[in-house]
Amino acid sequence: MPFLTVVILTKDEERHIARALSSVAEIADCRVVVDSGSTDRTVTLAKKAGAKVFKKPWVNYATQLNWALDELPVDTEWVLRLDADEVVSAALSAEIKEKLSGLPREIEGVFVSRRMNFLGRPILWGGVFPVSVLRVFRYGCGRCENRWMDEHILVEGPTVEFEGEIIDDNMNSLTWWTEKHNAYASREVVDLLNLDYGFMTHETVADLRVGARQAGVKRWLKERVYARLPVGARAFAYFFYRYVVRLGFLDGIEGTGFHVLQGFWYRYLVDMKLHEVKEYMRHHNVDVATAIRNVLAIDVARGEVTLPLRDPDRKLG
Repeated sequence: MPFLTVVILTKDEERHIARALSSVAEIADCRVVVDSGSTDRTVTLAKKAGAKVFKKPWVNYATQLNWALDELPVDTEWVLRLDADEVVSAALSAEIKEKLSGLPREIEGVFVSRRMNFLGRPILWGGVFPVSVLRVFRYGCGRCENRWMDEHILVEGPTVEFEGEIIDDNMNSLTWWTEKHNAYASREVVDLLNLDYGFMTHETVADLRVGARQAGVKRWLKERVYARLPVGARAFAYFFYRYVVRLGFLDGIEGTGFHVLQGFWYRYLVDMKLHEVKEYMRHHNVDVATAIRNVLAIDVARGEVTLPLRDPDRKLG
């Protein structure tokens, strides 16, 4: 096999890190963990599992991953990006061992399928999984797109698809999940505002050759169709499509929770935060970057999450 390096970004992932590293033990020549200040046993467990650990303060996912790519061993030929709460299936591991070395030189990336478990239950309905994602790419040919949310790996050359799967199986509590998605919602609002105001470089898989694939098509629909629908109403429409039209109710009580929370609550939260920022701009006569900083505690100029700013004139509700 070519020299394969696996990259995992972490922050307090002691529940997951050993499992993730174990799932790639048979295919990875090097396993790199980039930690952004864990206060639990993440770093200790990663080192115990044989991973190389680098530390870098968190900015955003794209910045963190692109920095990591510059720190990889010089022998690296291919890179596999994996989240700490994900595992590479045995089928995908075998497929990588069998096929990676035989790919033509012009191939720059490999799409794989990604599935998700929610509260321990596989999500099979709703039309959201499996999703095709580019997770394996030739070193030097791929980088993470400059976005605050829903980042993808970009390559310009030809790609292929493997049949094996990556499984997202987060073992944290529902409270943790909702808090994390609250932060995700703020980051997604930044990307939506950038579509309207253009305050930072806009990169999207919808504009590249991979746009013909699932990731590009979904991004195109999200940016060109969904983003132009009425705020609030689009969350209802999306949930109805997933839960009723695409039979999401067949995923049982855990699946219902997932489709309600991720398909409606999260999308509606994004819409209301978007409304909040625009109202702040209108009432305070400030630019979009200032409003984002004051309302969402995100400094887009510096590319980082900041401490919330005190604003005595701001009224909620």
